[in-house]
Amino acid sequence: MAAELDAAKERTLPDVIKPGLDVLFCGINPGLYSAATGYHFARPGNRFWPALHGAGFTPRQLRPEEQWDLLDVGLGVTNVVSRASARADELGQEELRVGGERLVELVREHEPKVLAVLGISAYRAAFGAAKAGVGEQDGIGATRVWVLPNPSGLNAHYQLPDLVEEFRRLRRSL
Repeated sequence: MAAELDAAKERTLPDVIKPGLDVLFCGINPGLYSAATGYHFARPGNRFWPALHGAGFTPRQLRPEEQWDLLDVGLGVTNVVSRASARADELGQEELRVGGERLVELVREHEPKVLAVLGISAYRAAFGAAKAGVGEQDGIGATRVWVLPNPSGLNAHYQLPDLVEEFRRLRRSL
């Protein structure tokens, strides 16, 4: 698997998106495991799929290879930065800022009800909002913007029950 992961560096994943979604979830960038498999949040131990289901966004826990089924329930997935890396801290501030500009364009084009950015630090860098925290932020046109904790298993500040509760707060706000 090491060779596949090494080959996945710099790969991108397609956005799972269509116009008028309820929520467009936005990761920081694809990890190497996700890039190697071609699926968002694919690394075992990433808590995106369990948190999504636990909060009631999906009728059952989807697997990464079922990412396109999100569109059927009004959800989508994109990333602040498209290219894959081993760790999010490999991304530069300028790369995150440019990714934020791309997100604004994507939101204006597809007009989801909510853009949910999964990662406080990434949101702060992408949108120049140094003091932002978890929860609702300034919107982009008619689209509300919400920051959620990063669901990576490396994020020790939030355990799965805490993530589920934050995702649930967003769902209740819809």
